[in-house]
Amino acid sequence: MVRTLGVAVVGFGWMGRVHTQAYARVPHHFPGLSLRPELVAVADEVPGRAEEAAAQYGFAAAHRDWREVAADPRVRAVSIAAPNFLHREIGLAMAEAGKHIWIEKPVGLTAEDARAVSDAVTKAGVQGTVGFNYRGAPAVAAARELIASGEIGTVTHVRIRLFSDYAAHPEGALTWRYERERGGSGVLGDLASHGVDLARFLLGEIEALTADTAIFLPRRARPTGATAGHTRATGGELGPVENEDYVNCLLRFASGARGVLEACRVSVGEQNNYGFEVHGTKGAVFWDFRRMGELGVSRGTSYQDQPVSTVYVGPGDGEYAAFQPGSANSMGYDDLKVIEAHHFLRSIAENTPYGATLADAVHSAAALDAMSRSAEQGTWVPLA
Repeated sequence: MVRTLGVAVVGFGWMGRVHTQAYARVPHHFPGLSLRPELVAVADEVPGRAEEAAAQYGFAAAHRDWREVAADPRVRAVSIAAPNFLHREIGLAMAEAGKHIWIEKPVGLTAEDARAVSDAVTKAGVQGTVGFNYRGAPAVAAARELIASGEIGTVTHVRIRLFSDYAAHPEGALTWRYERERGGSGVLGDLASHGVDLARFLLGEIEALTADTAIFLPRRARPTGATAGHTRATGGELGPVENEDYVNCLLRFASGARGVLEACRVSVGEQNNYGFEVHGTKGAVFWDFRRMGELGVSRGTSYQDQPVSTVYVGPGDGEYAAFQPGSANSMGYDDLKVIEAHHFLRSIAENTPYGATLADAVHSAAALDAMSRSAEQGTWVPLA
């Protein structure tokens, strides 16, 4: 029997749209799911944005204040895609109102924020899913299985990269993303959080780390109006960029493996260059998000001069079969959010967590806090 679940979206920038579209698509890709999302409410503080969303996507109600969503008994589950500084407040309120939450990373500005939301979800007995979408790629699921099977031997080291140019233009507006009070960290929370999650998803817990950070574009112009995404601004008052553009981090895993995690938001010439290379005693596996359905795999008994083969993922890998019937058919970013929506709704239907949870968000946030401390102190920082 299929039941209807009232859902709401708080924050209707690009990510709010992606969540909304994922809710609309999930019944088509996962028809066996026992819950069908119904778009009950949308909230955004920018004048007119919520009303536009309601008109375009069919939300029953549009609000400027997210608190009206928390008070709406028709809403059983909420996507939180508002700016980082609101995540803790909104997450706590929604959990305390008995609503399941699908929240974008980072969950707040610090590990303390993430723990507070995680504790509230546990106390309320609701489900919480976090937007670590790259772990949902079928190729990443295939890489995890390959590593766990021992096909590349014992993992010795990994390199995880997240390079982008979204903040590279010197006319990029000084939005909340660049402020400590509202954005928290910079590229740490935005990109390195994904890197930490991929590292843990593939190789297990991180034991200790040391990091270095830098700000390469120290001043930007303040925007004169409402912003969405990565808006440019000219002629406005210049202000300081308060959080990091770049991080380089060395990792020690509990398994004994070593790692390098590097992320940058101002890499000219790089557009969404996200991926990893995992090396073991008998082989290696490589993944590039821009070629999402491919893995480079080296395995065998040659060791030296051992070739790398391109493997195309297919219906047996992760959730690929819900989207394509045969190997090498392309998937895209939005498909990963449909997979997240499925995990979220399945968690609610079965009262069992699926996909990335708030516990994963806490681990990621703790690692980001440790990176910040390490960069300030110039030391290795252990992770409990």
